[in-house]
Order: sequence, then structure tokens, then C-alpha cells
Amino acid sequence: MFRYLMILSGLASSFFLFDLFSEEKTGTIATNLQLADSARAERNYASFCASCHGEKMDAFVDRRWRHGQAGPDLFKAIKQGYPDEGMPSFDTAFTDQEINELVEYIQKGIINVERYQFNAKPATNYFSSAGMNIRLDTIARLNNDIAWGMAFLPNHEMLITGRSGKLYKRLPDGSLQTVQGAPQVLAEGQGGLMDVVLHPAFNENKWVYLSYSAYKRTDSGLYSTTAIMRAKLEGDKLVEQQDIFEALPYSRTRHHYGSRMVFDKEGHLYFSVGERGNEKANPQNLANDLGKIHRIKDDGSIPAGNPFAGQENARASIYSYGHRNPQGMALDPATGLLWTNEHGPRGGDEINLVKKGANYGWPVATYGINYNGTVISPRSVMKGIEPPVVYWIPSIAPSGMAIVTGDRYPAWKGGVLTGSLRFKYLNLSIIRNGKPVKEEMLLKNVGRMRDVRMGPDGYIYISVENPGYIFRLVPVEKKN
Repeated sequence: MFRYLMILSGLASSFFLFDLFSEEKTGTIATNLQLADSARAERNYASFCASCHGEKMDAFVDRRWRHGQAGPDLFKAIKQGYPDEGMPSFDTAFTDQEINELVEYIQKGIINVERYQFNAKPATNYFSSAGMNIRLDTIARLNNDIAWGMAFLPNHEMLITGRSGKLYKRLPDGSLQTVQGAPQVLAEGQGGLMDVVLHPAFNENKWVYLSYSAYKRTDSGLYSTTAIMRAKLEGDKLVEQQDIFEALPYSRTRHHYGSRMVFDKEGHLYFSVGERGNEKANPQNLANDLGKIHRIKDDGSIPAGNPFAGQENARASIYSYGHRNPQGMALDPATGLLWTNEHGPRGGDEINLVKKGANYGWPVATYGINYNGTVISPRSVMKGIEPPVVYWIPSIAPSGMAIVTGDRYPAWKGGVLTGSLRFKYLNLSIIRNGKPVKEEMLLKNVGRMRDVRMGPDGYIYISVENPGYIFRLVPVEKKN
């Protein structure tokens, strides 16, 4: 196997309590700023926390602190964690004094970051790469929403999903119109309204497909899952809504929904479902839908040739398994190959070439470790496990994916584009014969990148978070 390590570094920071956590625990609280060892706190944050929570202190801006940002609140979150929301406990990794130091480090970062305005567009809309120069044109702004996915309609219109649960239509004049009839979502943690794709024959049948976090209330609590709805678009509303897939089982957690979708040339719909934070029970278990890539027909039925259809104790829609949380997916139109990227834990983010019936290893083989520094598996390579084509240490938090096609970007043609949430750039991977031969970081510090698409006009489009911007990448002559 060809190993590829991308080593990145940067100042570490955090947003432990942003809209994620729901429990509390008492403990020893830091009260004296002078007692904190800030250098050790910075090192600990960089080593244990940054891979999930981001590199820059701007992660604190415009986040809703669900349980407060005072010292006691932060201490409780770090020490005990909130497993249902994806936050592990660090009581065995850190002493109380080290947790106190992290609390002080975060609080100082909050004070510093609030002096700056990170919500504005980048200071310049011109970026240079090794192969060309790029101008960013602003296509849409969603203010306080997160532009999770986008699809291109006829007549220069777009559909944009807001993670809050709103579906937007961008009109040719640049204005946004709210589309009525979107599904009810659980917009908590990593849940919400996620991806959007059009049926290959949309011009004739008007079918739109949406992935989202569905939910149900029971006597034991609120549970959620990844679901897919299709509906017909009529002007500014969706009609004839149909849920065509519901991942089972539902879970009490609020993270790792997956949710990326793509159609192939035969009209099959592929989509990802995360393992919902339960790596021991779900991704290697063919009897449930979690931690898998699925393939269905456009109406939700099972196509001929699915690898586990007809197998006892296996879900017929499964196409591949052993996945953690794939949030990027793209079909190469030239080769028909299906590519995904997925989040690892602390290290071990991946780009995978998806093969029918293959096992991608999570958690029995991984290049990552637990957030608290403990070992997940002693094996990174294992017989019967499909290895990643690219993996990153440390994690870049990949989201969104596109294959560069057409002639507008000759230096990038055929490359795999991946957005980075953590480091806020666009990653270009040139892959030849299944091996990465070149890697380049594009659009550095443009923002937490959520989605990447090739438009029908041959341009690349990206979405960034907080606030939600969509930009078009336009090749230009070098700016003087």
C-alpha cells in the first residue's frame, strides 16, 4: 500500500461547548489565571483537541454556548465529556490541574478572538496556486446559517441546504428565496438539513433529493437518524414528499450522520451514513445501516447487484462498510469511479476509492487514535481491509468533494478536491494509478469549508461557514 502523510501544524484552540453537550459534572475549578501553565495548555490542546475542534480561535465566534463558557462549565465538559454528542471525557488523560490550565487557555482565547471580526469575507478574493491564480466571486450569503450542500438548477438558479433546516433557492439576480416543504430536522450537534442532489432527469421529473437528520421521541428520550426524502420542486415549494430511506437503528447521539449523496450514470443513488459515534457496534455489522455507503434506486428500492442483497442478517442497500463519518462524495464522470472522504478520530482522515462489498476497516484498522490519546487499534493495515488512497495526520476534518473536470482549471484537471473544516482551505490531491502523486493546499484561510462542487458551467463552487458563503472560483491572470 502506498502511504501518504500530510503533516500540518498550527495554533490550537477550541469550542468544547458549542451546541453539542447536554450533561454536567462538578469538579475542581480554576480561579487564578496566574496559576495556569499556558505553554503546557497550548501543547495539550494541540495534541488532544485541535483535530476535532479546530486550529484557530475564530472557532469561538458566532457559536452558541449551550451550557455556558464560564470556568466551571468548561471544566465539566473537558473532565467528563458528553459521549452522546461526540465529546469524549479526558479525566484519564489530564490531571485536574491540566484541565484548569486548558480552561484558562480557552478563556484567554475567547477574550482575544472577540477583538476581531472573522465573519467577514477573506481580506482578499485573489489566491495563487502552483498552477494558476483564482478570484473568488461571491454567489450567495446565508448569514447565520451553514450552507451544507448545493445543487444547480436550470436557468442559473441553485438549491442550497441550510443546516438549520431551511432550503434556499438562489435566483439569477443573486437573491435567496426560502423553499417551502423541506423535511422537519433535528438541528442539534452535527444534525440538520444536509445534502441536496437533483435526479439525473430533473428537467423532466423535477425530483429533488434531501438528506437530513430525522428524529422521533420515545419514553427513553429523543432519537435521530440519517434519512433521505425526495420531493418534486414546483416554483418555491416542494410537493409529493416521500421518505425513501431511513437508517436503522436510531441513536441518541447527535453526531456522525454522514449524509453525502451522488447519482451514477445508471440512476443509482449512493449515499453515506456515519456510525453515529458507536464504532464498536455499527460499522462492521452488516445487520444495521450505520457506518456504511449505500446504493438504492431513485425510488428507494434495491438495485440488482448490490453485494449483500439476499444475504441473511445483512441490509440489502449496503454497498461498502467499515466507515466512520464520510462527509464528501464524488463520482468521476470520466471513469465512473466513486470517491469519498471521511473523518478519522485524532488523525486518520481518509480519501477512499469505494469498491463494491469492500470493508474500509473502521475501527479494526485505522491511522488514527482516540481523542484522549489511547490506541483504537494496533493495526493500520490489515488483510481484507481496503486501505485509504490518501490519509492525513493530523486530521484536516474533510468535508465536501469534487473531481475537477473540463478545461477551466488545466493545472488541477482530474484532481480530487476536498474541503478542510479544521484548517480552512481547499485540498487538491492528484492521484495516478491509485496513488497520490501531488498535494496542494489552495485558498488558505478562506473559511471552514463545508462543500465543494463542479458546476454545470465548468466552474468550481465552494461553501464556507459562519456566516454561510458560497463562492465561485474563477481562474484569472495574476493580479498586480
